[in-house]
Amino acid sequence: MQRLIILRYSEIHLKGSNRGFFERHLYDNTIKAIGDITANLHKGGARYIVSDYNVNDEKKLIARLSKVFGFNWLSVALCVKNDVDEILDAVKTFNLSNCTFRVSTRRADKSFPIHSSELSAMAGEILLKNNPNLKVQLESFDKELKIDIREDGFTYIYLDSIKCVGGMPVGTAGKAICLLSGGIDSPVATYKIAKRGATVVGVHFHSYPYTSERAKQKVIDLAKILSQYCGKIKLHFVSFTKVQEEIHKKCNSKFMITIMRRIMMRVTEKLALKNKCKAIVTGESLGQVASQTMEGIMSSNAVVSMPVYRPLIGDDKNDIIDVAKKIGTFDTSILPYEDCCTVFLPKNPIIKPQLESVEAEEAKLDIQQLVDDCLSNYEIIDIEPNI
Repeated sequence: MQRLIILRYSEIHLKGSNRGFFERHLYDNTIKAIGDITANLHKGGARYIVSDYNVNDEKKLIARLSKVFGFNWLSVALCVKNDVDEILDAVKTFNLSNCTFRVSTRRADKSFPIHSSELSAMAGEILLKNNPNLKVQLESFDKELKIDIREDGFTYIYLDSIKCVGGMPVGTAGKAICLLSGGIDSPVATYKIAKRGATVVGVHFHSYPYTSERAKQKVIDLAKILSQYCGKIKLHFVSFTKVQEEIHKKCNSKFMITIMRRIMMRVTEKLALKNKCKAIVTGESLGQVASQTMEGIMSSNAVVSMPVYRPLIGDDKNDIIDVAKKIGTFDTSILPYEDCCTVFLPKNPIIKPQLESVEAEEAKLDIQQLVDDCLSNYEIIDIEPNI
């Protein structure tokens, strides 16, 4: 009798002849998630099995594996041979109390001598005998013991399944560069694009000394949390101080945010091309703030030729907060350390900027020189998953 973890993948079964490509990435990502824990990983059908680990590492393994994009569910199971006595002996080790339950048996090995319903009844009888406060209930039950008799000669018996993050394996959908502001939205947008299989690169614009080192550390901490899902993140810190000072000095203040965004997009596209990224990702949600109107978004898009993805574009703020809490970024995002978007913030920013007016204001600046200055003054920090 062996204790192991069964992982069942999400959408990969829809991939037909391309399935192997996705499975290889999922395998590699799972190995990385296991990290320094001693364990074996092998694939069996549409599932991956982690075995030969120290039971003291089980909780840590579950925490890591449940964050691997591509898996839908995981279960801690007992593994025995396809033998009636061994299966029933394993059932005896499950303790249930004060609940309703049912037993479900799947007999993929059709040579197994007992039919599924009969074995379920035998297992249920054992559970009732050992746990007198149980009650059988085939519908709307509290617990379900599953017995999975496989063609490879082994049976897996498990009680609970843990929901994983789903999605597609990181590395299967190209590379994207994500603007990380340090707020609530951009980490969620980064999480969502990685969930669809993208490898993520990060860029953060700071305005030191107007913003503090704590603001920088906040973004690093957010990237560390995201790396538990996304894997290694190459994070660029770009100095934006001179850009903001020049805009503040020479342009109409109501265009401050709009022009800032456009210069950020230009710089980000250059970094994207340097890192072989195929898209830019932002945390914008339509109408959430003054710069996130259709006109504001169109103004930002106008200065780049690369696709810009906005995973949160139709989400309510409460929906975004719910995801941030779920993935663990919320508490860090709300720390009171300002990012560059709060520096020189105008009282009345333009809500529906017309492109001609924006371009007229930008003509007061040496845009190319400002972009070049940004690209000559940035730092790269490689964020590794903390495993």
